[in-house]
Amino acid sequence: MDKLVFNNNNILTLLLIDEDEDEDEVSLFSDLTPKERKPTDNIFKNRESEGFFEILINRHLINNHNKFREYFRINYEQFNFLLTLVEEKLTVQPSNRIKKPITPAEKLAVTLRYLATGESIRSLSFAFRISHNYSSTIIKNTLAELKIKLVPIFLPDSKNIDYKQKSAEFSYKWNFPNCILAIDGKHVRIRSPNKSGSLFYNYKDFFSIVLLAMVDANYKFIAVDIGSFGKEGDSGIFLKSNMGQQILNGRFGFPEPCQLPGSDKVAPHVIVGDEAFRLHKHIMKPYTRKSARENPSEAVFNYRLSRARRVTENAFGLLSQIFRIFYQPINLETTTIDDLIWVTCCLHNMLREGYLEKNKRPFFEYDTEQSPPTDNMIQFSRRGGFSNSEGFEVRNLFKDFFNNEGAVSWQTNF
Repeated sequence: MDKLVFNNNNILTLLLIDEDEDEDEVSLFSDLTPKERKPTDNIFKNRESEGFFEILINRHLINNHNKFREYFRINYEQFNFLLTLVEEKLTVQPSNRIKKPITPAEKLAVTLRYLATGESIRSLSFAFRISHNYSSTIIKNTLAELKIKLVPIFLPDSKNIDYKQKSAEFSYKWNFPNCILAIDGKHVRIRSPNKSGSLFYNYKDFFSIVLLAMVDANYKFIAVDIGSFGKEGDSGIFLKSNMGQQILNGRFGFPEPCQLPGSDKVAPHVIVGDEAFRLHKHIMKPYTRKSARENPSEAVFNYRLSRARRVTENAFGLLSQIFRIFYQPINLETTTIDDLIWVTCCLHNMLREGYLEKNKRPFFEYDTEQSPPTDNMIQFSRRGGFSNSEGFEVRNLFKDFFNNEGAVSWQTNF
């Protein structure tokens, strides 16, 4: 049998056969062949004169703040605020090889446009005249830096939050007294990571990373847990999360129990969730559907709880409507996807604060006739964890209150 002899020419020929060859196979020959730098394509040499940042943003959008806001989903002042946070870390000094490096403002623009549209990195590459390889690096580095700067500002330690104020807001806006937050989880659709097996494969038959969030009455994210595998069970994700451990171990910082309005009943402060979560003294979940059909008072409780818990669905809906990256599977490294979710949650809170301060409709109108995406942010399966006796007692207390002193005129009669 003839022996197959490899030389540099043979190896180079094999590498050129398929540019998409597996990186591990290519790495076997990487030390044997000289690395030649590919010449820069002419389309990228004209970035300063033809790219979106110069033509569209600097010449047009910067003078039209309404269009600027539509393009980036944030206004001009908010863009500059973000730029001041990350400018130092994203700045690259000129060198002999790179005479005019890409500016931090342009890197931030590419990243925000990617979040706002979910546009492919290839498409952004042609628009901004930046190679797709470097565009992906820009997005990765910018998201990592934004996470470091934004999380302490817009997602501070939940122990320092005034939960009495949160309770007052829930009572006023959603007619659920002694409720401080609502909790829910969503499966964010991703592309299958390499060599991950079934870790990210969830019960809905797609790959995902879990976003577990607690939301206040104004649709702001108060605490989030990001990065759990899609295959993990609902109760397991909550139990292992920091927020779950704090709640179950009594370290979350709930206010002292107080009387329900217009009643002599004293109830603890609670967080409302759906069937996926365990019933606990501080976590309320609905009665089973079978039980509620047979008992009208339980159906009333389920209705009032579901109305309050709707803030989580609204928050996730707004997040997806603003940042359209969530409308399709996200094709990035899993660590970068985690950073992306952290950053979008922080930006969502920043926009909500701006809306509350101005006390007017935000620039994005949530289209109530258009349903939120149903194939990218999927709710937890309807299976709860274990319950305890105190949880049953507190739920019955709220049930009696909603059917008597706490009844409202618009309450549905079952």
